[in-house]
Parts: sequence; C-alpha cells; structure tokens
Amino acid sequence: MALIVQKYGGTSVGSVERVRAVAKHIATFKENGHDLIITVSAPSGVTDKLVAATEKFSNVSAREKDVMLSIGEQISIARLVMALNELGIPAVSMTGWQMGICTDAEHTKARILAVKTERAKKELAEGKVIVLAGFQGVTVDGDITTLGRGGSDTTAVAIAAAIGADLCEIYTDVDGVYTADPRMVRGASKLNVITYNEMLELASLGAKVLHPRSVEIAKNYNVKLSVRSSFDTSKEGTLVVNQLEKEFVVTGVACDQKVAKFGIFDIEDKPGLATVVFQALADAKINVDMIIQSAMRNNLNDISFTVPLEDMERTIKVLEELRENIGFSDIVFSPDVAKISLVGAGMTSAPGVAAKMFSVLAENNINIEMICTSEIRISCIIEKWNGIPAKAMQALHDAFNLDKLDQVTE
Repeated sequence: MALIVQKYGGTSVGSVERVRAVAKHIATFKENGHDLIITVSAPSGVTDKLVAATEKFSNVSAREKDVMLSIGEQISIARLVMALNELGIPAVSMTGWQMGICTDAEHTKARILAVKTERAKKELAEGKVIVLAGFQGVTVDGDITTLGRGGSDTTAVAIAAAIGADLCEIYTDVDGVYTADPRMVRGASKLNVITYNEMLELASLGAKVLHPRSVEIAKNYNVKLSVRSSFDTSKEGTLVVNQLEKEFVVTGVACDQKVAKFGIFDIEDKPGLATVVFQALADAKINVDMIIQSAMRNNLNDISFTVPLEDMERTIKVLEELRENIGFSDIVFSPDVAKISLVGAGMTSAPGVAAKMFSVLAENNINIEMICTSEIRISCIIEKWNGIPAKAMQALHDAFNLDKLDQVTE
C-alpha cells in the first residue's frame, strides 16, 4: 500500500461537520491499508481573526505574531484527531515543531530548511494517522515561525518530499486547476494535467490554488502532486507532473491584483547603482518582480518595477533612504494596478503569442503599462479600476480559445 500525504484547507475544516466529513474520507484510505500524514490549515476565518487580534496592540514583534498565528492550526489538528478517534482510527496530532519542521528565522514568512522524519516514521509504524499542523515550523533556537499565507501547502509538499511519499494530495474548495479563475472568467475549464513549470508560473502570478513555494518543492523533489476538491471527493482533480506528451501554447490566464508599481527617475548611468537599489530591497526581504530600465538620456536612466502590494510602504521607505545616497530625482508609485499573465509551455516554440495578447488588450481599450516575459509566460501591468482586470482576463481567455482547450491525461 501507499504512503500518502493529504492537505486540507481552511474551508475543508471550517466546522465540526466538515471535520467529521474529512475524517470519514481519510478513513476510507486507512481502511484500504494506506499510511497517511494529514496536513491541515486553520479553520476558515480563524487566521484573519488572529491577525486582527495582534493589531489591537502597538509595536508587536514578528516573533510574537507568529506565536499568535500558529494557534489556528492547532485547533484543526486536535479536532480532526478527535473525529478520527470517533471512527475508531488511531491518530496523533503534531505541531510543526513536534514534527521537526526546521525553518529560517524570517518570522511571518519563514522558509523550510529541513524536515526531520524520525518521529513520523515511528508513529506510522505504530499504525497511526499523523495529523500535522500546516503553516508553521521552528528555528534552530526553538522559536515558532509561520510560513506565510498558503504555507500549509508548502508544509504538505515538504513532508511528502522528506519522507518519500508516493502521492501528495491537496484538498481545497475547488476541484482542480482551471484555465482561469472561474469566479472571474466565464467558460474557464479544468485541466486534468499541468506541468510543474506552468503551475509554478500560475501560482506566482496570482492563481490561488497552490502556494508557489509548494510547487517549487514538488518540482525540485519530483513529488507526485494532485489538486482535488474536499467537497466532492469523487472528482479526479488536476495532476501536476514534470512533462506532458502534448504541450498547449497557452494553458491559462492569471491575474494578480495585489501588486504595486514603482518608478524611480533620473538615476545616473554608471555601473553599480541598480545593484545598490535592488540589494537594498532584497535586504529588506522585498520580492521584486517585473523590472524595466528605460533608454539612457543625458546620462540618466529611469527604472520601473513591481512589488507585492503588502510591501508597498516598506518599499517607499527603502527608496526614500536611498534617494539621499544615490540622488535620483523622484519616486512614483501606484497600488491601482494589476498583473495579467498568459502561461503555457508551448510558448517557447510558438511565435506570435505576445502580439496577439497585445492586440486583444488594445481592441478592448486596455492600456499596457509594463511588459515582462519568460520562456513560458507573458505578463502585462494594467489599470485595476472599473473592472478592467476581469475584462482583460475574459477577452484573453476567449481569444486563445481556452474554453475549448482539449483535456489531456497521463
């Protein structure tokens, strides 16, 4: 029989009734002889309440915030073990530190460095289902850390990689990966299979089905990964694999509306100044995405880039401190933008995708403010107001016939 890691999101364990439904589903796997490690998120809405609770105090350290935020998952693991015990299934709850999920010390958005599996193997050998708190770990100094929103996905894939699981299943409130967010785009269709690279791009570009770090780990360690619905477990979901026999030019459209655009002007054109700017942002743990440097004029350059919206205020502070040292003339920024992206493994050998994308946006009177490309994706920054992102997504989805995308199976 197989060793399977399953992850259940917040809506899947949002009530006692839902927890009992999850327990019954887990029981079917256990009765078929499988070994199971179950990773769970906090009940839906609990993390938001915990964040709000920390905001009632001034000068809250990131360390203490992590102590508070880690509580939510502990509610879920205790309730799920109780539900499994009701069904006569032996189970044990484990926090991130009890499991031995070791992270760096970057509180509220820590990265997993190592996973110890000795205790997990012992509990599995005793026939128990392990119910593991997602989203959390511990530093070498014993401090509790959290992995950032969506971190339970990362926990599940990391433990699957470390223990050599045969399969990692991510159960969520959708039944797989779609060509676009079905809440924004009519005709969005579910993909039976998608590559790690495509999924990684979609996840990092605004698709909320999987956390980007979880896909990165799955790719690096070749973890067999499946996205399924916890509300209708009869559906097969989407399998994430290394490579497909048939690659589509465009697999999906993604939109990220939590992005901010920055511009810094009149930077002296000499080696090393761009390094100073982006090293300062890196030192502040600010992830920069799209970067464009304009053509030089009068020995001066302009640089535009994007950052996550949550990092906008910190970015302003870093740039204001740099302006005194570097001497650029002005800083402009806007939170009123969105990043719209096309993703597809077949783009590498299909000319004309960018031209068609730009044409479709122009036909819909949508102005492009920035453009960035990779081998398998094209991203544009557009205005966010007045429903423009949804309009852009629908137009691109229709233009590339993604509602008629042929489904492939392994």
